[in-house]
Amino acid sequence: MPAALLEAHRLTKRFPGVTALRDVSFNLHAGEIHALCGENGAGKSTLIKLLAGIHPHGSYEGELRVAGRPVAFRSVRDAEAAGIAVITQEFALIDELSVAENIFLGRAPRRGLRVDWLEMHRRATALLRDFGLAISPETPVRALGIGQKQLVEIVRAMDKQSRVLVLDEPTAALAEQEVAVLLDHLRRLRAQGTACIYISHKLDEVFALADRITVLRDGASVVTLPRAEATIPLVIRHMVGREIEDLYPQRARRGADLLRPLPASAEGAASLRPYTGQPTLSVRNLTVAPAKNAPPLLHELSFDLHAGEVLGIGGLMGAGRTELLMHLFGAWGHRTSGEVALRGQPYGVPSPRDSIARGLVLASEDRRRHGLVLGQEIGFNLSLSSLRQFTRPPGRIDRPAEQVRNQHFFDSLRIKAPGQHTRVGGLSGGNQQKVVLGKALMTEPHVVMLDEPTRGIDVNAKVEVYELINRLTAEGKAVILVSSELPELMGLSDRIIMLRSGRIGGGFLRGEATQEGLMRAAMLAA
Repeated sequence: MPAALLEAHRLTKRFPGVTALRDVSFNLHAGEIHALCGENGAGKSTLIKLLAGIHPHGSYEGELRVAGRPVAFRSVRDAEAAGIAVITQEFALIDELSVAENIFLGRAPRRGLRVDWLEMHRRATALLRDFGLAISPETPVRALGIGQKQLVEIVRAMDKQSRVLVLDEPTAALAEQEVAVLLDHLRRLRAQGTACIYISHKLDEVFALADRITVLRDGASVVTLPRAEATIPLVIRHMVGREIEDLYPQRARRGADLLRPLPASAEGAASLRPYTGQPTLSVRNLTVAPAKNAPPLLHELSFDLHAGEVLGIGGLMGAGRTELLMHLFGAWGHRTSGEVALRGQPYGVPSPRDSIARGLVLASEDRRRHGLVLGQEIGFNLSLSSLRQFTRPPGRIDRPAEQVRNQHFFDSLRIKAPGQHTRVGGLSGGNQQKVVLGKALMTEPHVVMLDEPTRGIDVNAKVEVYELINRLTAEGKAVILVSSELPELMGLSDRIIMLRSGRIGGGFLRGEATQEGLMRAAMLAA
């Protein structure tokens, strides 16, 4: 095999109180896709930050080489000059600028001293079209959803024509057709000689794409395997140090045993009541527009949700999944028609405060933007939506009671941190997600809406989230689960509704759904 294009020799990176990397060695060849796998906190993000110059030379031990020569990156610019482009989980986009301006940020085409806007938009349009994105280059980035922002990040990095492309969870926010487009582009880049480091918790993608797989655990490189010698159970065992026999834990017998076959029509499937008794949440003919006098985005949605049930909601990006949950929570949209009832009582157009008070809570998709105050402590975030529980006349917070309650959720969710006084922004993605879930559950809800609850977290943390969902339903809570991962929907849901362009495209019972059937309902008109 020819000499490596990129090499890391015995890298060690220490932070106060923790060693994030311990004597890690790694190499990457031209025209290779090398996957990095490991739990959150295993050291993957720290490693790529060294490669990207985010952690500069001198702040770590060991050596980096590019094309056989030692390099000393002191900034991101140094790494990019050496041909290394990195896409991290935290977006580096500027919301106030357009898509085209973000793609060419810092390298805009010029005519003399002025930006050549016509050329910029022409090139941006071609790039977006090549990537299958129906987005105008003039669209402000703030108007994009999280999945579209991720794709714009990827387009920008790919256009730099770097020798090494590093992607950290690039498909975490993408639906299946966007994932397929991305993987095809990466294969094309590999054929052209570009080297890729691919970090993902989605092992099916890793095995569909990677030439080699390196596993990190507790800051150390455990093993590097050629794809032909690796299996998913083997990689999981190296990642977590134990076997995970059943990714979707079995639940106790519940009302799901009363399920009966769905009718053939999508409309009938939507309004079916597979549980006996009054639904906890009832939605009838719900039509919602982004704003007053705007065209509707959600059209005549009808479904019921019962205590102890998981209702899965799937669909392609832009189908209206997040908008539905945000509207029910009172944080999005203008309701033009339809009725919603919560525990038998009319549920108009509430505010998030009203929703929480009435027992409906949302754990949002973008935990860093909508779910957490990153600069504050774990305890501050956990009780943020539940302060009324600890308020004593005349408006004083009972801090000891608050801390006791926080500690209960800190312990029961197994948050990996020194204590509830740890700053949330320094936690791994999986532990940040646990804080988001804990904050929601501390409100003592009847209905828990989870929007992509396992986005960007490792397989071990996913199992813990799945077990938590099972505990919630066993306690009689009703759960709405939005997920882009079809196996996750199939493994956790009692019923599944697939949205297509803001409408219900089909309904499925647990055990009867197939990935092909779900995708057909999401993509094809009935």
